[in-house]
Amino acid sequence: MVVFTLKSNGGLPMEKKQFIEAGKVVNTHGVKGEVKIQVWLDSPEFLKKFKTVYIDNKAVKLVSGRVHKGFLIAVLDGVDDVNAAMSLKNKTVFIDRKDAKLPKGAYFLQDIIGAAVVTEDGESVGTLEDILETPASQIYVVKGETEHLIPAVDEFIVKVDAENAVVTVRLIEGM
Repeated sequence: MVVFTLKSNGGLPMEKKQFIEAGKVVNTHGVKGEVKIQVWLDSPEFLKKFKTVYIDNKAVKLVSGRVHKGFLIAVLDGVDDVNAAMSLKNKTVFIDRKDAKLPKGAYFLQDIIGAAVVTEDGESVGTLEDILETPASQIYVVKGETEHLIPAVDEFIVKVDAENAVVTVRLIEGM
């Protein structure tokens, strides 16, 4: 299952928002106004497909983009020199949810933060409070009577129903 990732907000429940945080302008690239974007989605290739991104609540045409060392190097409409590009440094880049064509079964992680977490038997485990990024896998932080750290791998995550905000898990003893 492909999951489009997003930086966590530290465990606060999130509603399905129209605009999705997609990354951050981390630097300029060259002297012609290109910007280097750290992408918070699964891949820079996904962000590259968008015709419009949003910065400071303004629509900005994504003229072109290429992937370089895991970043998206982007040419944005109206950003014609290094000074204009520098003014965007540290700005968050958003996409409009309506423009995102997700593959079947894919979802944005922000859509499951706050979801109910249940076992295969329907027993409540708690609420999905946060998602940690680790080299091996994502870790779901679930808070209920106790806190559970559940690796987001097929052995433990049985089903994710983002539409109804329910994550079904398989726990093992000691988890």
